[in-house]
Amino acid sequence: MAWDEWEQLKTEAVTRQQGGETHMQLNQLPADPGGGPTSVPSQTGDLKVTQHDLAKIGSHAHTLYTQLWDRARLSNTSVDSAAGDLTQQGFALGSGLQYVSNKWDVQLNSLLDACAHISNHMQVTKKIHAGDEAYILRQMSSIDTLDAGFDERVGGPGDHNPIYGPSDKPKKN
Repeated sequence: MAWDEWEQLKTEAVTRQQGGETHMQLNQLPADPGGGPTSVPSQTGDLKVTQHDLAKIGSHAHTLYTQLWDRARLSNTSVDSAAGDLTQQGFALGSGLQYVSNKWDVQLNSLLDACAHISNHMQVTKKIHAGDEAYILRQMSSIDTLDAGFDERVGGPGDHNPIYGPSDKPKKN
């Protein structure tokens, strides 16, 4: 697109906007009707992920990894040989082919690493978060126990707080 054409399109967009016409705006997402990061979680719900969901994501990542490994790798010996032959014959295309081949390998390896990372990560994520959840529940229950020990409303005035177990002192009549 030529620069003049771009300027013309921008001018037309401003004119349409000032005229009150319906227009399309680029590079902006519509307002999130469910609320954004400032919304209250009870209004938008909690994120729930099951082991099945995580396993499915990991499986797809593993499938992508396998397909990339099988189909996207270049035969470096043939590419290097072709690049070398072209370079020896005086064609600049030889060095360009070698450059593209090297870049392809770097990018493909990055993608393969990312797929492997996702696949491996999904296999352990649910287990880790289940452990975190159990830890948080243990911590919260110990806080509840401690709170109950200091809560004066647990027993009647002057009565033994049952949270501490049976009383050693005999009751006075």
